[in-house]
Amino acid sequence: MSRPRRAIRTGAAALALAIALALPGAADAQFYWPWQQRPAPPPPPQQVQPQRPRPATPRPPAQAKPPDAKAEAEQPEPPPPPYEPKLLRLSEILGALAFLRPLCGGNDEREWRGRMTQLIDAEASTAGRRERLAGAYNRGYREYAHTYRRCTPAAEVAIGRFVEEGGKLARELASRYGG
Repeated sequence: MSRPRRAIRTGAAALALAIALALPGAADAQFYWPWQQRPAPPPPPQQVQPQRPRPATPRPPAQAKPPDAKAEAEQPEPPPPPYEPKLLRLSEILGALAFLRPLCGGNDEREWRGRMTQLIDAEASTAGRRERLAGAYNRGYREYAHTYRRCTPAAEVAIGRFVEEGGKLARELASRYGG
């Protein structure tokens, strides 16, 4: 390369560097040299609270609960039966089977759902107990819905284990506590 070309390139690079240093860049707000003063922070944005439209018609007064519903809500829930943990586990297993069996080619999802409905009808004497049983079923269903998108050998093994464990729990509950 000849000397005049090198001088032109060096001059052009020096000019570009001078222009870049002279112009404020986007990164100026992030880095400061010790000899530079920091700019004042921008003022905080003003909070504007929107006006809530008032309803054109007044709301009707809230109706009081019927006396029997109020008395029912105030009654404490009886203590759970001693077999409650096993019943909740059985509900989880039914939920898992309701998801896994159709995933792996079974056409009996309604059967598992029906069994759970029968279990809730037979065992849920209070609203809280009904919610716990349904929650266990839904938890079992969701846990496997998050994990499996298609049938795998592990899903088939899980189905076999759930059928075995669920059968064992059902026999134990029926023989020990009646039903």
